[in-house]
Amino acid sequence: MDDSPVLDPHRDEPHDRGEFADRVNRIRAGVLGANDGIVSVAAVVVGVAGATSDAQTILAAGLAAVIGGAISMALGEYVSVSSARDSQHALIEKEKRELQEQPEQELAELAAIYRSKGLSGATALRVAEELTEHDALGAHLEAELHIDEHEVLKPWQAARASGFAFLLGAVLPMLAILLPPAELRIPVTFVAVLIALGVTGAAGARLGDSDWVRPTVRVLVGGALALAVTFAAGALLGATIL
Repeated sequence: MDDSPVLDPHRDEPHDRGEFADRVNRIRAGVLGANDGIVSVAAVVVGVAGATSDAQTILAAGLAAVIGGAISMALGEYVSVSSARDSQHALIEKEKRELQEQPEQELAELAAIYRSKGLSGATALRVAEELTEHDALGAHLEAELHIDEHEVLKPWQAARASGFAFLLGAVLPMLAILLPPAELRIPVTFVAVLIALGVTGAAGARLGDSDWVRPTVRVLVGGALALAVTFAAGALLGATIL
């Protein structure tokens, strides 16, 4: 008799939707934060480097961009996710009231949803009745609104992930602009930033199980344009001042 363990072909699929939603939320915030940290800080330091070769001036501008950007990124993520969470709470409370005030209409509505999915009238009603007996609120939230009472978004989690990722992304352009000799600062930063953007763009796409080529190209083109424009602006400003 073969006692070897049976491999589950679905072992890598997310069955805990709450954990999966949290992971997706963290990944999204992390990738966006890292990309923003790379591009925005690189744009600032490249622009300043185009105007002056003074390392202290570049460092001061870069640090200001890092601190301000991380706070702004975390705050923006917190506000955005808080708004989405508040909407979820409002929908949940609305569904609770409807179940208390008009349970028969809600049961009929749930049965109608399952009829629209292809079940017969009798089967749809039976399914709706059994789900209502088990967890009426959960059944309606899932069928009508595609949300789970226990999967409400977490603003602080998203804010921390986004702010920390911004800081991590900002380290690269700061090192790339400050460590090389003055004459190599701009090209080294351009190359380092584009490589980093390519990696984060491809990683974000792969983590989301989507094709990586087009998202990566979009990120690279956007980053290159940002660096080119800010460098040109800094160089023009430096030439005007001098």
